[in-house]
Amino acid sequence: MSVVFIVVPLAALIVLAAVIAFVVSARRGQFDDLDTPPVRMLNDDYAARKPESRDGVTEN
Repeated sequence: MSVVFIVVPLAALIVLAAVIAFVVSARRGQFDDLDTPPVRMLNDDYAARKPESRDGVTEN
């Protein structure tokens, strides 16, 4: 039972350190994506569609 008095505060301290590290790194822009925005314009938002006839049937 005495181990609980050591492990629980130690675990809380580790979690607090991880949260502080995450917040600091997020504020400094560590997680900003610098590679995707220049390439995003090269990717189409939708697949190229085949032309459809007037009755709504796709032509081959």
